[in-house]
Amino acid sequence: MAIYIYSDRKNLAAELVAFAKKEGKESVILAMGAPAEDFQGCGADKILEIGSGPAENYSKALADYLQNHTMELLLAGATLRGRDVAARVAGYMKAPLCADVHSIIGDAGDYIIERMMYGGAVNSRQKLPSGGVATVSSGCFEATSGQSVVETISLKEDLRVQLLSCEPVVRSGEDLSNATRVVSVGQGLKQQEDLALIRQLADAMGAALACSRGVAEERRWLPVEKYVGISGNILSPAVYLACGISGQIQHIYGVRDAKIIVGINNNEQAPIFAASDYGIVGDLYEVVPALIAELQRSL
Repeated sequence: MAIYIYSDRKNLAAELVAFAKKEGKESVILAMGAPAEDFQGCGADKILEIGSGPAENYSKALADYLQNHTMELLLAGATLRGRDVAARVAGYMKAPLCADVHSIIGDAGDYIIERMMYGGAVNSRQKLPSGGVATVSSGCFEATSGQSVVETISLKEDLRVQLLSCEPVVRSGEDLSNATRVVSVGQGLKQQEDLALIRQLADAMGAALACSRGVAEERRWLPVEKYVGISGNILSPAVYLACGISGQIQHIYGVRDAKIIVGINNNEQAPIFAASDYGIVGDLYEVVPALIAELQRSL
């Protein structure tokens, strides 16, 4: 019995392979819309190279393939494309689907999963039977490594939607998913120009810059790929420093696995302090310059 894995992000695929290995199951990465070589190094037992078209175009054919093979689980990374593919395949297979899982453990042939519901207000514990489908958030498992056997298979692509062009989105700054230190800013920042102060702190710490959803989607001061939370980035850095972020549960969900969380807020009742290992009650316009000065002195 094999655990099949789909993700459009290599690091997340490697994390899901680690889970399969822990369960003692064969791990098979599905390379759809990308060459198999993109997933070499993830440590899977096998990589199935399926085709170069959009991954979702193979959903029906993939469902048929999996039903004719020994599928223990289909795990997809909880990215936009991963959720799309998982939902389509589960629908075609009439298989149970658990979305945005943050914990999964084998249990006598079934799997016990945990996931957040109602915007992160409730932690739900459910049983997913063998043969089910789940989308899994990043940071749940320690990524494994190693080379894989590559096998090419032919699946019929649904050509009703065709890819006309593909251009990479130009992104600036460090990849948040790989950052060991993150400085994040919220709506406690008064104006966009003051981002320079937060960037200076991030530089002094050797950290990546992130933000709350409001800063990215409402104020549009930073790109949407920078925001942290239940519908944004799920991070597990060594240090997460939150500046002027209230700390609602939707945001905290995105950094629940950080080793150390530090909160800076002028409201001593802000929820961020309940999630923080260290908290500073004060005006970020006073606290942040003081931190920068101290960090620069220690260099």
